[in-house]
Amino acid sequence: MEMLPFYNIFNEWYAAQTSKKIRAVWQSKADNGKRVSSSVPFGYVKDPENREQWLIDEPAAQIVRKIFALALGGRGPSQIARQLEKENILIPSAYYESVGRKHSQKIPLNPCAWDQKTIVHILENRQYTGCAVNFKSTTVSYKVHKVIYNPIEEQQVIPNMQEPIIPEEDWLRVQELRKNKRRPTATGRQSLFSGLVFCPDCGAKLYFCSAKSLNTNQEFYCCSNYRSGRGTCKVHYIRNVVLEKIVMEAISDFADFVRCHEPVFLYMMAMKNKAIRKAEFKKMQETVEYGKRRLEELERLMDKLYEDNTFGRLSDDVYERRVSKYEKEQKELAITVSEAQAVLDKAEQKSLDLRLLLRTFREMTDIKELTPTLINSLIERIEVHNNDKSSGHCYVKVDIYFTAVGMFKIPTEDEIIIMMEEIRKNPHEYRFAA
Repeated sequence: MEMLPFYNIFNEWYAAQTSKKIRAVWQSKADNGKRVSSSVPFGYVKDPENREQWLIDEPAAQIVRKIFALALGGRGPSQIARQLEKENILIPSAYYESVGRKHSQKIPLNPCAWDQKTIVHILENRQYTGCAVNFKSTTVSYKVHKVIYNPIEEQQVIPNMQEPIIPEEDWLRVQELRKNKRRPTATGRQSLFSGLVFCPDCGAKLYFCSAKSLNTNQEFYCCSNYRSGRGTCKVHYIRNVVLEKIVMEAISDFADFVRCHEPVFLYMMAMKNKAIRKAEFKKMQETVEYGKRRLEELERLMDKLYEDNTFGRLSDDVYERRVSKYEKEQKELAITVSEAQAVLDKAEQKSLDLRLLLRTFREMTDIKELTPTLINSLIERIEVHNNDKSSGHCYVKVDIYFTAVGMFKIPTEDEIIIMMEEIRKNPHEYRFAA
């Protein structure tokens, strides 16, 4: 009994050291460009000859592509789940059971009863773009096994680890769309532009107003802060059919211009993005990399100081001064790294969004009608100004922000000729990677 406290201490140390070693092995695997998790997402299967390599499981991959296509079409997780159940598509656990694959999930009475949480998990899984994502989650400590999810900046993304099921630009566009909730009206009707129409004055969304007493020609948008004249903003009224006509014309004109003058369009994008030059971009990357290395070094130094102070090798006064200095540097570095990373992420997002825009335009032949997928692929935001009656006629200005481009003014023939001449003189200077 006298030795029991010492046994407890030794057991505690043993558990702590084992936990550290396991985490060190995971970190070593990640540093060598390997995935840490052994679980394979729905749509992939392990290669029998190389267990660390994933192959596409085509029947399951078709379901994953369908889910992303429905999300790009403006459907929410619950709507997608109902659609899949209606089409009698097996849930992942029932699919694994049907092909004789081992799994640890329970199969419900209805093998086609999709849960919206499953849909959300699939839509948020970046590994469908062909990358590996390490350190998505961790535990509180070796004592507390509660799972906590790491922020995105602490996760490690390793590109080109397996064949992609979903293009990265599509995955990123779905994440943007999911930030805007699309709620159906009481009538069950929903506009093509739900979640995309905003007020330029107050920044609030425009409500889509539909009722059983209104036919399709009478459905309209108005500012959510208008509140029948009692709110803080003006009405910003526009009928849905009018907005559809304006957007249809804008997309048709833009598509014709890009298809006929794609080099000129890329030249214009290169000029627009001239603010971030290669040197500045590289400098930001170096800032982020140095900042992350220094933050890790500061963590190690603070751990060392704590040990020295605990064992009496460092006085409390010196310990507090050094820790205070390191903590200040830590906070400043964290802000600098966060800001530089945000700029890099925005630049990468722009490039991927532009790829999606160009791919959509290249696949288009003749636009006969607007579809949710087309709208969500091409348009990022629509702003409807309040009506102007100063000329004696009711005039409503509509600003359309295209994906990766923003507001775009189609150049005149003379401007196109001038730009073509610039491209001919300097073909490499104005190249934009898309």
